Amino acid sequence: LSWAPRPGLPPDTAAALLASGPDGEMLWLDVTHRPGQAPWVQLMGRYLLPPCKQRWHTCAAFLPQEGFLVCGDRRGSLLIFPCSSTSGWAAESTSIVNGGTDPVVEDSSYELEPSHLLHKEALPLESPLSVLFGLHGKTGVTSVTIHRGYIYSTGRDGVFRQVRQRDQQLEVLQKHRPCKGLQWIEELRFTSDGDLLVLGFHADNFVVWSSKTSENVHCIPCGGGHRSWSYCSSPLAEVFAFIKSGDVMLYHRQAEPCEQQVLLASLHGREITCVRRLGAMEVPGHATFNVFVTGSEDTTACVLVLSENSRAAVPLARLSDHISSVRTLAFAMGPGDEGFGDEGLSALLFSAGGRAQIECYRLLCAADTASESAVACQVIHVASHRLDKHWEQKKNRHKLVKMDPETRYMSLSVVPGTSTKQLPTPWKFLAAACSDGSIRIFGLLEAARKLVLVAESFHHQRCVLKVEAFLHTWAGGERRHLLCSAATDGSVVFWDITGPIMDAADALHKAEGEMQPLALDAPLVTIMAHSCGVNSLHIRETPEGRYLVASGSDDGSIHVCLLEVTLGRGEAAAGTCLQVLERVSRPCAHAAHVTGIRVLQPDLLLSASVDQRLTLWNRRPGELVPLSTTFFHVPDLAELDCWKVVEAGGELRYYCVLCGQGLEML
Repeated sequence: LSWAPRPGLPPDTAAALLASGPDGEMLWLDVTHRPGQAPWVQLMGRYLLPPCKQRWHTCAAFLPQEGFLVCGDRRGSLLIFPCSSTSGWAAESTSIVNGGTDPVVEDSSYELEPSHLLHKEALPLESPLSVLFGLHGKTGVTSVTIHRGYIYSTGRDGVFRQVRQRDQQLEVLQKHRPCKGLQWIEELRFTSDGDLLVLGFHADNFVVWSSKTSENVHCIPCGGGHRSWSYCSSPLAEVFAFIKSGDVMLYHRQAEPCEQQVLLASLHGREITCVRRLGAMEVPGHATFNVFVTGSEDTTACVLVLSENSRAAVPLARLSDHISSVRTLAFAMGPGDEGFGDEGLSALLFSAGGRAQIECYRLLCAADTASESAVACQVIHVASHRLDKHWEQKKNRHKLVKMDPETRYMSLSVVPGTSTKQLPTPWKFLAAACSDGSIRIFGLLEAARKLVLVAESFHHQRCVLKVEAFLHTWAGGERRHLLCSAATDGSVVFWDITGPIMDAADALHKAEGEMQPLALDAPLVTIMAHSCGVNSLHIRETPEGRYLVASGSDDGSIHVCLLEVTLGRGEAAAGTCLQVLERVSRPCAHAAHVTGIRVLQPDLLLSASVDQRLTLWNRRPGELVPLSTTFFHVPDLAELDCWKVVEAGGELRYYCVLCGQGLEML
């Protein structure tokens, strides 16, 4: 048995009672309280739960506008049933509210008798329109909550999920893991001040966890989760009732004034390892907002807005799908993904890091003047990939040596221009630098939510730290996809990956998204740019169609080379050739690792280092001349991102965001 509030009816006088019986049959009964009389009961619908060993529902909620009933069952599945077509939804609601009685009901004694259920066959037995089988594992769904048109489900698998209904189908948008150790999540409560309270059991304690402050609000010893309980909170007091050893226990606490003042809220629990700017948003009545994504050692990625006026970073969404640290981020913003003016921003976000895990999300940011941040961000989880899972599917794996289980993705780069008008392909491609010495290329099909390994090369034989993909277009319009990778030995290697990407697109199209990884061709050219690891890399095309490649190293040096892409002469050398036209090196440019570098203009470079100096360099023939140095306040700099803004008067400004033990925008 479970209760569910009826939309449009006063909750203190009417509710829906859902009862599961034999053979997976679930009844929906409307129950109305009448002072001085027996409750008024009417059978409203019959539903059939999908077959499983323990075939009963555990929770339910109505979707008010659409006329659907959402249920969770003991097998961990989420189901959606139609309920607007059942007899007299609106008419009966009106008669109850107005104090009227239904002509079918003769007297109150009849309503209390079970005999009216003998005629239940008059109502059709409805099957679910959509089933998300085993969404919360075999321990069952513990609650279903509707908030702002979205469905939130909880379970004893330590996560809660955000789901939406589209065209009578349930679609999972994303999952959230509130905090480590809180495996039994029982319920969600949305508060008026914008907080989300997660109610559950941690070991033998009942816990109320705040999503806003990321901390336990209450922790009550009760013996654990296998018991009946109820929780109620108000501005004046907190009350928790539970049954323990057959006794009804009551915990009551008066509200106390909060003496703790948060001076500066944290973005992450540990250092920030990567940052990327999604774009700028204009919100009426507010200054321009910059939207960023950060990744951290605390295994989460955070979408946040930074306003120049308020100088405050406000988180919009937190992504908690990673099981290890997030090391690198990349955006794919194709023709259909550009920031769409005043409406907002849309992009595909790739995040990767430890345990060889890549996650992909669709981010949709729009103005929301009602919220504290004035911006709302909808996150849709698209796909994920782990090499361990790929390994588990291999045949004869007992005969093979397993790849390093501690493989980390060090850097990601989206391959630009893979879909053109001449060759439209729905696949997007992603290059990854890996700690096991490989460069891997992945293909993403967003519509099918598939992320597939399509090509790889172990040429480097050592940890690959950075990877950057770029596009070269010949005068005739032919395109070549080029890739630059850098490793811990100081080498910078250039590849032509056009062939493998075209072959992969064909193979994926024919095999419906399944294929064996291809091998990358031999590299075009290798430059020994540094004496040790390359920690920063950036490529910029010059107006003449050449490429400036800037890199920074662990030894504090900066290296810049100018490349020209040519067509090989003769049959033996047919294909793409790279010529190094110019090389400039600046040893000891910084006193520590150079972890961020950007080519702002063909003659202007920006570098940032762990020595907390941000330096502008003038590139001249054969030398780099320092122009100015600024000290920044973020220790242990991990990465920087830059963008340019043309001001109203035509003045060109460059902005950069730095991350490490904190976040700073200059």
